[in-house]
Amino acid sequence: MTTQTFSPPPAAQGCGSGSCQCGPAAAAPVAPTACVNGIALHASGQRPDTATLRELAYTELLRQQAVSQGLLPRHTGLTTPELGQAEREIIEAMVDRQVVSPQPSDEEGRRYYEAHKAQFLVGQALHVRHILFAVTPGVNVQALTVHAERALLELSHKGVSPERFAQLAAELSNCPSSAQGGDLGWITPDDCAPELATELFHLQHAQTGTGVHPRLFHTRFGFHIIDVLERRSGAQPAYEEVRERIAALLTMQSRARALHQFMTLLVGEAEVEGIALEGADSPLVQ
Repeated sequence: MTTQTFSPPPAAQGCGSGSCQCGPAAAAPVAPTACVNGIALHASGQRPDTATLRELAYTELLRQQAVSQGLLPRHTGLTTPELGQAEREIIEAMVDRQVVSPQPSDEEGRRYYEAHKAQFLVGQALHVRHILFAVTPGVNVQALTVHAERALLELSHKGVSPERFAQLAAELSNCPSSAQGGDLGWITPDDCAPELATELFHLQHAQTGTGVHPRLFHTRFGFHIIDVLERRSGAQPAYEEVRERIAALLTMQSRARALHQFMTLLVGEAEVEGIALEGADSPLVQ
């Protein structure tokens, strides 16, 4: 009599079909750890959002720069430390010393004034109504845009009824002003979102005319159909009246450029892993 020996079957490997789900589950990918010169910016297995990660990276670059200058003690851990108020003030003082930005000249101020006169008008106001198609989490932006464009096309027809704008605002607008036919009353550049203020007040084409704007306005809130009912042109102040305001604005812009250059150089000199940062290895960054 022959004795048969039975071996246990091998571990299941699936049926071999690429479309079958009967095989062993693949391990979930582990989020890579972002580091600056070997110092981790977050705990292993975690992954902050991109904006938070960039802020952590730039803060760590500045902390390491302060350490290299003997302004802060060396960190012995492998993960970036949380900075206290005293450490942050030391870093801010270091940046103030190292980031030098040129003061704008009066000639530069005059050039800016001539190129942006509309930005300094006093008493400028518009009587506006709008229809807001709000962009909310989960909304199909493409479908929403098509919906808004259809409404705009209808309102742009020459034969459209004067009451149609208010009717569509009541039906379609996601703004509380829909109860008043979309009427926002008289607004100034300070009364609306910056991107809307630019389109309505500051651009050259925005200085004249009334009626429904021929294209959609896109702001952080969504898509707007804008109808300008009336306008007050306002008065243009002389350059001397806004000289200090322009100088402060140009100084702020100059400071922002210098700070950007400083951070770009720090990135170029560092070993950055797990996050894309703009860097340069030459001090001749413009």
